[in-house]
Amino acid sequence: MVRISTDQHLFSKCSSLFFCDTHHRLCLFTRLSLARGRSHPSEPRPGKIASGGRIRMADAKNTIFDAAGFLAKAGLGRRVVQLKAKHVFFSQGNSADSVFYLQKGRAKLTVVSRGGKEATIALLSAGDFVGEESIAGVAGFRLSTATAITACTALKIQRVEMIRVLHEEHAFSDLFLKFLLARSMRSQADLVDQLFNSSEKRLARILLLMAEFGKPGEPETLIPKITQETLAEMIGTTRSRVSFFMNRFRKLGFIEYNGRIRVHKSLLNVVLHNS
Repeated sequence: MVRISTDQHLFSKCSSLFFCDTHHRLCLFTRLSLARGRSHPSEPRPGKIASGGRIRMADAKNTIFDAAGFLAKAGLGRRVVQLKAKHVFFSQGNSADSVFYLQKGRAKLTVVSRGGKEATIALLSAGDFVGEESIAGVAGFRLSTATAITACTALKIQRVEMIRVLHEEHAFSDLFLKFLLARSMRSQADLVDQLFNSSEKRLARILLLMAEFGKPGEPETLIPKITQETLAEMIGTTRSRVSFFMNRFRKLGFIEYNGRIRVHKSLLNVVLHNS
């Protein structure tokens, strides 16, 4: 077992190796975008054709696009939806006609093979977009199922409105690009984890990610309810192995669980230990 000298070193190591801080990136970029007004303030925004053929010049009114405000409330082509735990945002095979922005709660993405085998491929938290396949060149079908783990509040943005705002508002398109890059980095980290780490390390990493260790501020040590079957799907092992490791983590004082799991930062030692 590797002994880490300081908490700061522990968190920085874990962040650099295993975490992609999507929510922090989104919040930080939103603040920067609002401060600047748009990505290229030196470039004038072209006039827009309004109803009746009138041209509306946005810059003439000193209009600054509020990305945070856009994602916080309902409006033209978008509405706020609320889901209870275990309810679905959309199902695999549905028509891909909208994008969701998760305002509150936790959710998961799952896929089902033709043989009926189900796998959880991602965990989602506040600040994440989901269903972005709907803005592809040609609208198709959902590639996965998005299900609420806890009660969720989300903004449902229709495909046409999402495409419009991406084309017309630089601040929003830059923010969305940041999110996609962060998700890509997370996917690469997940693949490396799956290829090179033991199932015990993969389980420890998933628990730490759910507790949001490595993000700014205090981690949420009490994670949402999640079954051992779901954890097994996510790390590519059996439920019995997950149960074995969970009992081991509890005996070592890394976690507590009685219905819900409480994660302690000492669990980081499992991830950092070189076996």
